[in-house]
Amino acid sequence: MQSRDQRIYKVTLTGSIVNMVLLVMKFAAGILGHSAAMVADAVHSLSDFLTDIVVLAFVKLSTKPADNDHDYGHGKYETIATSIIGMALVVVAVMLGWNGAEKIVQVIQGEKLESPGLIALVAAVASIMLKEWVFRITRKVARDVNSQALEANAWHHRSDALSSIGTAIGIGGALMLGNNWAVLDPLAAIIVSVMIFITAFRLLRQASGELLEESLPRETENKIEQIVYQDSLVSDVHNLHTRRIGSIIAIEMHLRLPGNISLSESHVHATEIEKRLRGEFGSGTHIMLHIEPIK
Repeated sequence: MQSRDQRIYKVTLTGSIVNMVLLVMKFAAGILGHSAAMVADAVHSLSDFLTDIVVLAFVKLSTKPADNDHDYGHGKYETIATSIIGMALVVVAVMLGWNGAEKIVQVIQGEKLESPGLIALVAAVASIMLKEWVFRITRKVARDVNSQALEANAWHHRSDALSSIGTAIGIGGALMLGNNWAVLDPLAAIIVSVMIFITAFRLLRQASGELLEESLPRETENKIEQIVYQDSLVSDVHNLHTRRIGSIIAIEMHLRLPGNISLSESHVHATEIEKRLRGEFGSGTHIMLHIEPIK
């Protein structure tokens, strides 16, 4: 049975190899096929390769156990990794959009763009198939091991697949319609850049919420309360505080138990509640319960 780290490393290394192959293939196809969209797509694959390295480095750090300086562990390293991936995607989106806009301005000014070659279209189709496959296997592992950084990287792979779809449409249109429609190639690059920026915004929004100690969604907090109320002696849950620490969540709350039971009995009830919560949200869940007598 592979450990969490081993599964993350294996699927990330698989993605890295695919990215490296695509990086070389796209740059070659973009240059030989005279396709601005394909060169831009190659830059996106380069960012994918670099973010794979970020995931490998930061996930390793995030799994370090708690120590004297980090009582809550090192899970926020995964959040930092997600932020870096999001910022990398923003840079990629701006570069793709800027490059495409420059080409369109050239067309408006009367310049003729060279129609892309068939090799660029072949490279785009190959990229779509490979990156969609890598996205699916990466997302599956990310959800199996509950890794936020890995899921962010999976969506980075998906954005590369979407990028290649836009590239293929632009290149295919330019090839079928001739040089007069070569502007479809840079236009595709701009559309792709917008899609990538939306993905980047979603990732950065998620990471910033965690860094700012944003509470878990109301649905999750309701689920927590439902689990606590499964104990028939619990009459009230209040002062519930939740947050995410990388791949785990933290739960702190006050709950009321009958004042006439012993300390040992209240401890048994608290332990059972913690067991149920960890069964639902994972064994690494940080739980702090404050027991109060019923007023």
